[in-house]
Amino acid sequence: MVERKPNGASGIDVTRPSVARMYDYYLGGKDNFEVDREAVRRVEKAMPEIRQLAQENRAFLRRAVRHMARQGVRQFIDIGSGLPTVGNTHQIAQEITPDARVVYVDNDPVVLQHGRALLATDDNTSVAAADMRRPADVLGHPETVKLIDFSEPVGVLMIAMVHFLTLDERGPIMRQLLDALPSGSHLTATHVTTENHPPEAVAQIEAVYATTPTPIFFRGREEIARFFDGFDLVEPGLVTIDDWHPDPSDPAPQPTKWLYGGVGRKP
Repeated sequence: MVERKPNGASGIDVTRPSVARMYDYYLGGKDNFEVDREAVRRVEKAMPEIRQLAQENRAFLRRAVRHMARQGVRQFIDIGSGLPTVGNTHQIAQEITPDARVVYVDNDPVVLQHGRALLATDDNTSVAAADMRRPADVLGHPETVKLIDFSEPVGVLMIAMVHFLTLDERGPIMRQLLDALPSGSHLTATHVTTENHPPEAVAQIEAVYATTPTPIFFRGREEIARFFDGFDLVEPGLVTIDDWHPDPSDPAPQPTKWLYGGVGRKP
């Protein structure tokens, strides 16, 4: 089944939940369908705090982008960027560096359509249709090549994305990204964890995501840290995201502790 959006967009599969549209619904967005909302309701049964977690994740993204920009990073690749929302990577980076360049990468047609419409008048920001499982396509995409100079440091974001990779995929994919980046580049990532959470809740959430094109894999801190191999973790290292340079201006309910996050710098 393909559903046509009111604005005429077609080719969107609404027979299966989409990770990007589910995340949009977590954040209170409207670019989602009933199949996505039903999947979210199933996740909420196991993780009632999922919407708070999504907000925590966005707050971490903002802090991490500010950190990278303050270290002199002027160009960013946001892999698995999701649907546009308040506090996008380019908006945060350009608050510090007005001419910062950002390429958003996703393979969801709704994300691509909305992103291109939003960024149509911003020459320093673009959207590339590519899959993180094929790093060469991400790095060599015409939109990436147009904006990103790989002779200068690059900030790569994989926010709530690396937990969609299998352990077999982790090494080859992360190595290709690492090898393509010059010294001084940064990797920012967040990943769901099994630690201090009921195994039955983890299993239930993994079962929901197994119905999407992108299954999710919860892991412990040691396995998550391997995604940063080759990078020097910025203090305080790999921690739950509420503990990574907390900002008093961020909402401060009881932290969920479901996500580890970190920023690594390539020596």
